Amino acid sequence: MSINESVFEEYAQEARERWGSTEAYAESQRRTAGYSRDDHARLAEGMNGLMAEFAHCMQSGNAADSEQAQQLVRRWQSYISEHYYQCTDGILAGLGQMYTADERFRSSIDAHGEGTAQFMSDAIAAYCG
Repeated sequence: MSINESVFEEYAQEARERWGSTEAYAESQRRTAGYSRDDHARLAEGMNGLMAEFAHCMQSGNAADSEQAQQLVRRWQSYISEHYYQCTDGILAGLGQMYTADERFRSSIDAHGEGTAQFMSDAIAAYCG
């Protein structure tokens, strides 16, 4: 699974409109300005791999507040912070809500397994709670 270029540009435009005035957005723009097409593909692959791990964790019967799920949330937050912007607990909580509230995110995440978006959202809520 990968995000095609037209969807990526649509999301990029929406991000500019919604968060363009924030420090996190500015930091992301600075950090990603030098990323090549291959870098973006590699990072998307890494995120997809983590989402697949969330799906596996859920399918294995782990609760969203289990140690396994919480470790995945920490890895997710670290991945975003390492490659895009400092992902504070507040930002992470907002992302978790967006993963279920926005059907585009929900369907993209659920491509890894039905219910993965809700599981990620619940795990993030438990982590940030």
